[in-house]
Amino acid sequence: MAYDGTDFFGWQIQPGQRTVQQIMTDALSTLFQEQVSVTGAGRTDTGVHASHFVAHFDTDLPIDSDPGRKPEKERKNRENRSLEDWVFKLNRFLPADIAVFRIQEVPVEMHARYSATYRTYQYHISREKPLFDRSYALYLFGSLNVPAIQQCCRVILETKDFTSFSKLHTDVKTNICHVTRADWVVLEKGYRFEISADRFLRNMVRSLVGTLLEVGKGKLDLNGFREIVEARDRARAGQSAPAQGLFLADIGYNMP
Repeated sequence: MAYDGTDFFGWQIQPGQRTVQQIMTDALSTLFQEQVSVTGAGRTDTGVHASHFVAHFDTDLPIDSDPGRKPEKERKNRENRSLEDWVFKLNRFLPADIAVFRIQEVPVEMHARYSATYRTYQYHISREKPLFDRSYALYLFGSLNVPAIQQCCRVILETKDFTSFSKLHTDVKTNICHVTRADWVVLEKGYRFEISADRFLRNMVRSLVGTLLEVGKGKLDLNGFREIVEARDRARAGQSAPAQGLFLADIGYNMP
């Protein structure tokens, strides 16, 4: 599935707020005519988008995964709808800023969050004033020192403790993350920061981007970036980049 995070207070259910998890829960519960609990692969923050997202839910209803074999009359029985039928029906219950692409049955031990082996985020920056995609990129005037940023990206790959880039007072037990990719990509009209890791801390990518932008503008050098990492102090890092440029872009699983 995917969603435009502009008008959402993030993924996770929050009382009185419009969240993706709440809308998905309501839609699936209505569709399956039973109370359904939806678990997502992560918790995107307010205004953050997902171009690729995975969630799981449990149901006792059998789902026919081989469409087209049953007569039309029999296929109208809700217990025998194909997976394609479920996708079509679910999207009719969902608002325009959420889209489901596929539903598939998986082994009971598969978990959208804990079975994920990696996640990839992308942050989009435009050097031209964005118009139609202004809700999906940060507008940045001027050029950046990309080689200096790439040096800092190599430091990110060497780093394990990301306390300096984590939102304060969260309920996580560790700030250790194993980053496997950190790259600042130069585009024709802007830049894209791509980062993959086994897990991410709250606000981690946006604070990394904000700090890397200071490097690119010449306000911070490589040694200064290293000092921020080693300080393990959120107050030392740069201001978080705005939410609209951030996308959860990929999630990996070892499917049996």
